[in-house]
Amino acid sequence: MKILVDADSCPVPARELLLRTAVRRKIRTVFAANRRIPGTGGAYAEMVVCPPGEGSADNRLVFLAERGDLAVTRDIPLAARLLEAGAAVLDDRGRTYTAENIREKLSLRDFTVGLAENGMDFERTAGYGKRELKTFADALDRLLAGLRVIRPIPVRGTGCGSA
Repeated sequence: MKILVDADSCPVPARELLLRTAVRRKIRTVFAANRRIPGTGGAYAEMVVCPPGEGSADNRLVFLAERGDLAVTRDIPLAARLLEAGAAVLDDRGRTYTAENIREKLSLRDFTVGLAENGMDFERTAGYGKRELKTFADALDRLLAGLRVIRPIPVRGTGCGSA
């Protein structure tokens, strides 16, 4: 089991919580982005800097994803790909993406993007505070406990290094 993090959009408090969780639970955690994200290294954490280009960090996360892993992203199309790869998926606000709800989430996302592309105003994501971090922490603990009990999978190498 490992935790895969879409590091570009992950808020600093959520990243710090993930780093503490990795150490406390001894879980390998991989942060992927197109640039180095400060403070993402450590005993159980690594930063994978992907080549420039649209989707390269997403592609790396999907490549690394296996059944029994946990991925953290707010990118709904990426969440769908990670679910297909067998990972459990959570966003940084504690919302869980599942096979049962991902199509609805994708549809709503596409609708919202369409509104924005046509100049329509839409609701933006609120700030990230203590309440959002607490909700994320609770969901993270629940999912990790369930993954450990339901699908124990040994940690193995990725087969690829950072770019």
